[in-house]
Amino acid sequence: MPIVVDIDVMLARRKMSVGELAERIGITPANLAVLKNGRAKAVRFTTLDALCAVLDCQPGDLIRYVPEGDEAAPGG
Repeated sequence: MPIVVDIDVMLARRKMSVGELAERIGITPANLAVLKNGRAKAVRFTTLDALCAVLDCQPGDLIRYVPEGDEAAPGG
């Protein structure tokens, strides 16, 4: 899929665990893992808002577009 989720990058930068982030944004660790691992088909704006607030970042820090066949692009 051409949409890449970089939540793990932001977690590392903030030195935060998946469990802590899930608790702070109000979703289960399992649902956060689905999103983090790129298996989600959609994300609610309320969830994206909470992620950005807790991680102190912009939506573009968490998700990005990488055209098909370009998976080796930096950060991907």
